[in-house]
Amino acid sequence: MITTALSALHKLGGGFSEALTTHSGNAPSGPAGVTPKSFGEALAGIANDTIGTLKGAETLSTQALRGKADTREVVDAVMNAEQSLQAAIAIRDKIVSSYLEISRMQI
Repeated sequence: MITTALSALHKLGGGFSEALTTHSGNAPSGPAGVTPKSFGEALAGIANDTIGTLKGAETLSTQALRGKADTREVVDAVMNAEQSLQAAIAIRDKIVSSYLEISRMQI
């Protein structure tokens, strides 16, 4: 189940970084001349962080099965991974509903 979620999030992150890029015009600069991330880059970063959290929980679970990790650490890692996955799913659902609402607008 975790592997399926990882592959889905990986596809999600890759799709955002490719599909949601900003135009190459004059982008406003942030504090101290730092150019802000595009929406796609921000979502790809969130997806990659979630993937890392899920992989870490899976690795820690495997170590616990071998007797090399504390049960408390495993529970904490799995709970953090679940929370990250739920947040990613909520973000995805909001994006999909926004897209559907925009696609229904009349031009």
